[in-house]
Amino acid sequence: MSNLSYRKVLPFAAGLILIVILLSQYPPINQRLIWYREVTLAYVRGVIYPAGPVPTPLPQPTVAQAGTPAVAPSKTPIPTSAQLPPEATPTSMPSPTPLPGSVMLASPAWEKQDINNCGPAALAMYLRYFGWEGDQFDISNLVKPVREDRNVNVEELIYYVRTQAGWLNAEYRVGGDIQLLKRILAAGIPVMIEESFYFEDPFWPNDDLWAAHYQLLTGYDDAQQTFTAQDSFHGANHKVPFSTLDDYWKIFNRVYILVFLPGQVETVKSILGPDWDVDTNRRHALETAQAEAEADPEDAFAWFNVGSNQVYFENYNEAALAYDQARNLSLPQRMLRYQFGPFLAYFHAGRNQDLLALTEYALQRTPNAEEALLWHGWALYRDGDSTAAVEEFRAALEANPNYLDAQYALDFMGASP
Repeated sequence: MSNLSYRKVLPFAAGLILIVILLSQYPPINQRLIWYREVTLAYVRGVIYPAGPVPTPLPQPTVAQAGTPAVAPSKTPIPTSAQLPPEATPTSMPSPTPLPGSVMLASPAWEKQDINNCGPAALAMYLRYFGWEGDQFDISNLVKPVREDRNVNVEELIYYVRTQAGWLNAEYRVGGDIQLLKRILAAGIPVMIEESFYFEDPFWPNDDLWAAHYQLLTGYDDAQQTFTAQDSFHGANHKVPFSTLDDYWKIFNRVYILVFLPGQVETVKSILGPDWDVDTNRRHALETAQAEAEADPEDAFAWFNVGSNQVYFENYNEAALAYDQARNLSLPQRMLRYQFGPFLAYFHAGRNQDLLALTEYALQRTPNAEEALLWHGWALYRDGDSTAAVEEFRAALEANPNYLDAQYALDFMGASP
């Protein structure tokens, strides 16, 4: 090609490249490009690290490991021992008023979730019910400032409401049931839950398709045996059968989030009864999980819930044994992207090799999971590799710059971010 031809082509090529760059900054196109990149990277990881089952428990030595460094891996000091608090004596509750056969609350303006943003999207719709005027990005910019972060915890959503919408009250409890959800809705209060979700298409070879999802419930119909959900993925006024919801909800210890006006505090207390007290609520959830595990010893999620509730009471050895049972029965591949009780249990039970195995598995599935990075760092520290531990703590803080436990870990190590 002649020099003249080059001079003609080069400006055209440069202009074309500039147009592509500018178009890639347009939010809808940029979001799609990020999604394609994430899908590609997930598939490549699945090829390099085949998605096998969650590792089963390792054989335990009969003699405890000596020389384990003492550390409380949290910004909050952790007691050295704890027992279940004494059973609270519930106050007598009036006979419940019969519930209506159906309830349909006003539906807030529906919002389609951004990538990995069902929690902020569901919460945005929840707050909008009470007149809030923001959107999911107002929430995600605080609780998950890195867009590729794949998980938002219940505690992070509660934190947002309490710090950014302080004119509303926010609480969460576990161990709910279908009747409780109906009572809350009948009182005129929507309720948000975390539950299972199944992808239509695999992200890697042998993908089990399981993930987590938040949705906002705004009604129910006994005749149809369905809830009405404002679902940021499936759409507004999405119908969910009672039985399906309970099956999907159980995997997350039947956690539920309540946002309500200050004038509704007594109403919420009346609905929850003894479960208004957080310790009592956890004890009830533990009893439910234990009963379900006893009724069906092959139920991995019942055992997992036993472990999670034992972690709350800082009974880490008991929690670790319950998680052992769940792991032996098999758990979803992405489970440790969303639930981190096993990391705490094995750390505090002194089972460092199990902690290493689980965090390494979790990071193969989700390399930027700040919780797995943090606990992998503590496992490395326990293993005597302080340098590698600091790098993991830094990676956790990079994955979520607002992650206080990662900053605490770096402070503990005397290291800079």
